[in-house]
Amino acid sequence: MTLRPARPDDAALLVEMIRELAVFEKLEHLMVATPESIAAHLFGPRPAAEVVLAEVEAPEGLLTAGFALFFHNFSTFLGRPGLYLEDLYVRPQHRGRGIGKALLQHLGALAVERGCGRFEWSVLDWNVDAIGFYERMGATLLADWRICRVTGPALAAFAGGPSHP
Repeated sequence: MTLRPARPDDAALLVEMIRELAVFEKLEHLMVATPESIAAHLFGPRPAAEVVLAEVEAPEGLLTAGFALFFHNFSTFLGRPGLYLEDLYVRPQHRGRGIGKALLQHLGALAVERGCGRFEWSVLDWNVDAIGFYERMGATLLADWRICRVTGPALAAFAGGPSHP
């Protein structure tokens, strides 16, 4: 297995795996990403996030086994940046081979290298396999915190309506 940063020509592959992840999470109705939107926002003039791909050798050549999409946030309490893992996905046929662990360890090392004060992510409460995996790796689930989200038309209204600059 090798890990490498995603490139612009990986945009369609990323969308394919994001769709697989959306189906797994039963959220495919929310999936609207396209290769064009992924390319523009990950590889454009101001990248919003980064992606690491995991590849494995197979008789037919290199296969993409999974990915981790992450970005920097900032902790005011620590006064330092943090690394936030938005999505980690390993294709079902490649699970149980240490790929998820390798991706997480890679991002942990990247967080240390970049001077981050913490490395965080969210997990769906029904995904007990992932929760157990993360806890075995040393992660702590924060029971007192809830995610707040505003999207779509509600975001426009939240921002003061369509006339908001």
